Amino acid sequence: MRTATKSQVTPSIQSLDRGLLILEAVGKSGTPVSLGELTELLGIDRSSVFRLANTLKRRGFLSYPAGRRDYILGPAIWRLSHRYDWGQMLIKISHEQLKLLATRTNETSHLAIREGRQALFIDHVASGHLIGISGQTGELVPLHSTAHGKALLADCDLQDLKRIFGSGPLRSYTKSTIVTLKQLSQACAEAKEQGYAIDDGEYQEGIRCVAAPIRAADELIIGAIGISAPALRFPVGHYPACAQQVIEAAREIQTLLDEQSAHSNGKG
Repeated sequence: MRTATKSQVTPSIQSLDRGLLILEAVGKSGTPVSLGELTELLGIDRSSVFRLANTLKRRGFLSYPAGRRDYILGPAIWRLSHRYDWGQMLIKISHEQLKLLATRTNETSHLAIREGRQALFIDHVASGHLIGISGQTGELVPLHSTAHGKALLADCDLQDLKRIFGSGPLRSYTKSTIVTLKQLSQACAEAKEQGYAIDDGEYQEGIRCVAAPIRAADELIIGAIGISAPALRFPVGHYPACAQQVIEAAREIQTLLDEQSAHSNGKG
């Protein structure tokens, strides 16, 4: 891999820094911010500030209030903050179930949400074993080769998968990895029918996982909860019992989410 020189990276970093300064200035202001005010803040020429602000506006991070040409924060900022808030609520509601799942199975439990073509672990509880699973909160893993990923995709048919992954083939991580969309579609259909998905060494050799989708009140999949363990400690024959534990944890989280939603709506 080629190493970039200082002259290659500095302009891009500087532009990013200036763009973030613009967002901070607009976010802190109680009123719309003019191009002139942003120019004064950054101390560079007006045309450069306009290009930066216009790029942010085009991507939805800034917008114009009705009838004005000054800047306010755009809908993309709201979507990001809303997603963050939602993730934090899911973590808060799910953590006790993660702990119970780890205790009942004596294996590491993970909570994940979808991020594009990957699953993002947003919380986990480690097992009590000396030899455990290294997956940590904040880690991104592929959707197509993990139990959590396939649980998140459980409602997807072949056309949905094509929109997500393109025409394929899918990246292979081990000899067991699913590499075609047709295979993945079948795995998703099985996950939907059974209520859980499995990963038998498809992402990491010698690691087995079981995960179940977490659904919102409208039945849309919003997360996945599951366990991971070394294959030597997690024989295939243990799948049904562990899957039932995972499904029950997902259902309990769904009940808590429904109660939280009803409580929030009642406040409104």
